[in-house]
Amino acid sequence: MPLQKRHRDFGWLFIVCAGLFPLVLGILCTAIEARHTVRQQQIAAAGTLLAQAEKMSDSAWDMITTLRQYQHRPCAEIEETLQRTGTLNAYFRSIGMLQGDRISCSSAYGLGHGRLSEMMMQPPPVTGKAWWSLSIRGTLGVPARPAVIFVRQLPDSSGFWAVIDGQYLMDFMHAMGESRGYQMSLQFNGGAIIHSGPGEQPAQLYIKSAEYHATSARYPISVHVTVPASELIKSWRQALLIFLPMAAIFSILLMVLTANWLRRRLSWADEIRRAMRNRQFTVHYQPVYSTEIERCKGAEALMRWQLPNGEMIRPDIFISHAESEGMIVPLTRHLLELMAEDLQSWPVEPGFHIGFNLAAEHLQHPDFVQDMMRFARRIRHKQMVITLELTERSLIEDGELVARKLRHLQSHGMKVAIDDFGTGHCSLSYLLTFPLDYLKIDRGFINAIEGLETETPVLDTIITLCHKLQLDVLGEGVETALQFAYLRQRGVGLIQGYYYARPMDNDRLQAWLSEQGRQPLSAEVTHEPELHHPG
Repeated sequence: MPLQKRHRDFGWLFIVCAGLFPLVLGILCTAIEARHTVRQQQIAAAGTLLAQAEKMSDSAWDMITTLRQYQHRPCAEIEETLQRTGTLNAYFRSIGMLQGDRISCSSAYGLGHGRLSEMMMQPPPVTGKAWWSLSIRGTLGVPARPAVIFVRQLPDSSGFWAVIDGQYLMDFMHAMGESRGYQMSLQFNGGAIIHSGPGEQPAQLYIKSAEYHATSARYPISVHVTVPASELIKSWRQALLIFLPMAAIFSILLMVLTANWLRRRLSWADEIRRAMRNRQFTVHYQPVYSTEIERCKGAEALMRWQLPNGEMIRPDIFISHAESEGMIVPLTRHLLELMAEDLQSWPVEPGFHIGFNLAAEHLQHPDFVQDMMRFARRIRHKQMVITLELTERSLIEDGELVARKLRHLQSHGMKVAIDDFGTGHCSLSYLLTFPLDYLKIDRGFINAIEGLETETPVLDTIITLCHKLQLDVLGEGVETALQFAYLRQRGVGLIQGYYYARPMDNDRLQAWLSEQGRQPLSAEVTHEPELHHPG
């Protein structure tokens, strides 16, 4: 890239932000993923605990169903059987029979009668149901350890009960949650809470503990699983260890891509704006010779860009970037400003033509006509003829609208030409669409001339087409006396090229116009060899 790069804080900031973006995004995504992972673990843990509680409930109700066979037998007769049954079956602390609210027989107390509320150390719940269960803080025999009591009451006031030791559930919760620090609790029918795990822990780094609540679809059992903030951070840290290496690679890649994009996209627009502000753009003018009046009839304006270190930026480079980055309209307006300043002191007669190229974007811009009329007013006292040259670098989309604009400008004395005719993909469509006054034949066709009597089919066809359409013809890039003579012989009335004059800055052109602008051009004039030039 030919532009001289300068340090831009905003550019570096943009690059740094681009590098930080995947890291920040990764941190957020891993935080979400860590919480999701922990959530799934909570759901799994709660489901497992519920399944175990349901399994134990199934065993309790099966035990009560088994006890029904002893319904009308005296306690002394079944006491040993109850003790053996309660001992040999897992989970149970005690089992027994009821008569009203009194315990008629117990595997733990035998014939020792007492009330159910005394054994539970709390009043029985009022459920209105014959079947009920309840988690309790303890029993009369083991008051410091929670339990779950299951009761079935029959219509004749008799009933059966079974007590599952809460230690089984506490051990099960401890086995599941110890490694992750889970706080787990279980509750039957809104009774006492059976819990396991560490106590309440403070939030860490503004991360709160994650809680999950679930209930059984079969029994009145609820489960609560709490994951401490430290476990969330641990899961997040594990996810970061996996993600960070990839994020670092992606961050570096994105920074490189952003830096390249800034160099290729942002810097051109910035440099063009800065160059216009610092008046680094100038205008060179290449004279146009008329074979009819045999002197200079006009000039074409060519924009040039010179950096402070003397380096020149090629027009095809900065114009293409101006078009691609939306700067061509401001750049063309800047060109008109520079031209209006230069033309004030030109020693020319009324009717002198001044031409310049227009991009498709400017032609389609809502302010195009206003821009041209403003320029015309600034040089009105010079009585020059303004020639608008349409280029084929980009397609003019709304041709009819542009054509109306051009007709309006023609009504105010301006001329319209096609530049580099024959080199684009839309030359013939332009002939049909736009109101034209001139065709400028590209140098590529002029270079095909080999002799005065030798035909050049494509060039001759273009010239003939122009004559039939009653359009003036201008030959570009004329470098030799042979080319000049060939074109003049075939009625090409306007000549532009090194054979006549090179592009010159404003001061040199004014001197040239005073010294040579009125002199005729002949095929015998000596000239320097042509050097290919942009513009």
